[in-house]
Amino acid sequence: MAKYSIFSLVLNSLTRHRHWRPAWRKAEPRPEYDVVVVGGGGHGLATAYYLAKEHGITDVAVLEKGWIGSGNVGRNTTLVRSNYMLDQTVPFYESSLKRWEGLSHELNYNVMFSSRGVLNLAHAPSQLDVFTRRANSMMLNGVDAEMLDTDGVTRLVPNLDTSPGARFPVVGGLLQRRGGTARHDAVAWGYARAADRQGVDIVENCEIEGFLREGDRITGVVTRRGEIRARKVAVAVAGSTSQVMALAGIEKLPIESHVLQAFVSEGLKPALDTVVTFGAGHLYISQSDKGGLVFGGDLDGYNSYAQRGNLPVVEDVVSAAVAMFPCFSRVRLLRHWGGLMDMSMDGQPIITKGPLDGLYLNCGWCYEGFKATPASGWTFAWTIARDEPHALNAPFRLDRFRNGYALDEKGRGPYPGHH
Repeated sequence: MAKYSIFSLVLNSLTRHRHWRPAWRKAEPRPEYDVVVVGGGGHGLATAYYLAKEHGITDVAVLEKGWIGSGNVGRNTTLVRSNYMLDQTVPFYESSLKRWEGLSHELNYNVMFSSRGVLNLAHAPSQLDVFTRRANSMMLNGVDAEMLDTDGVTRLVPNLDTSPGARFPVVGGLLQRRGGTARHDAVAWGYARAADRQGVDIVENCEIEGFLREGDRITGVVTRRGEIRARKVAVAVAGSTSQVMALAGIEKLPIESHVLQAFVSEGLKPALDTVVTFGAGHLYISQSDKGGLVFGGDLDGYNSYAQRGNLPVVEDVVSAAVAMFPCFSRVRLLRHWGGLMDMSMDGQPIITKGPLDGLYLNCGWCYEGFKATPASGWTFAWTIARDEPHALNAPFRLDRFRNGYALDEKGRGPYPGHH
């Protein structure tokens, strides 16, 4: 696969760009692999890439039921941050953010990562105290954090309503300047291309219909395109985890599937150059490179496997956006869609070996999946290759729920939909 560079761009421009090679091969599944990764989203592709690059395991197939980028990796609001509080979560997401910062160079593909900053608004002194505690935890873990007062927020986001008469007065905020956004589908394409260059087979339109078992050990998968045997099978299918794991006889997992909607407005001239989150409700908003406002909010509030939402959430999210930015009140909504979220009991992921021999599981990402893509793939690959977790993902074992070792960042209890 040719390397992207200024020289390849100039060379192909001389032939009117008619000789670019495909970004990855349209591989046909082989009867057997060392590792089969079920799920061709960001996490599955990153896992395959790091298996090949970091561990020399190149006899790998990634099986995607649709096309690359058709799942959650292409259905999210593109936020990247590491402003967490627990000693177990901060190092993991910070390692992911550090990988984001050099990812375009590593993959030889522009993932359009933009360190535009992530600002969490505080609307009451008590909320500002909570953010200050979080900022202190971040800095104790070596992560950048900055507390702003009302004037600081106004200077950073001049279009925000910070007046004393605002419906939700702003008393300050927590800013992580290194946070920002990335292009979601570019991340999928970049990892797919990089994995392909390492020799990984990326098999699209290859939905699995079952697992091959010998006793309590998984030895492969059954797909629409035939049986594929493997020494190890890794599952990274986000909101479809319960359905896929049921095919292996695992009927109960500490996760639920919910719908999360995302929204894009018509294109505007530059009006918002950072990511802002609402403190009096649930809203996160930024402006894309195309000019559209990209925003989202709460789950739709019911269990579902459908990638569509309902209108009450549209009203809730849009009203919060207008309360924060009255200047956006006449902007037209261009489109909205739903993504399938796998919500865990404590709001944190599961990256683990098991629950059957030969089977590895990556799920329970809640709202955190896109931003965690590099660290998730890197640690999952480590776990698969070495049959033990890395220190970064050791707290995210499946048995923590049985042992009562919850990682409840928000203190909301064992209610998946509340995280």
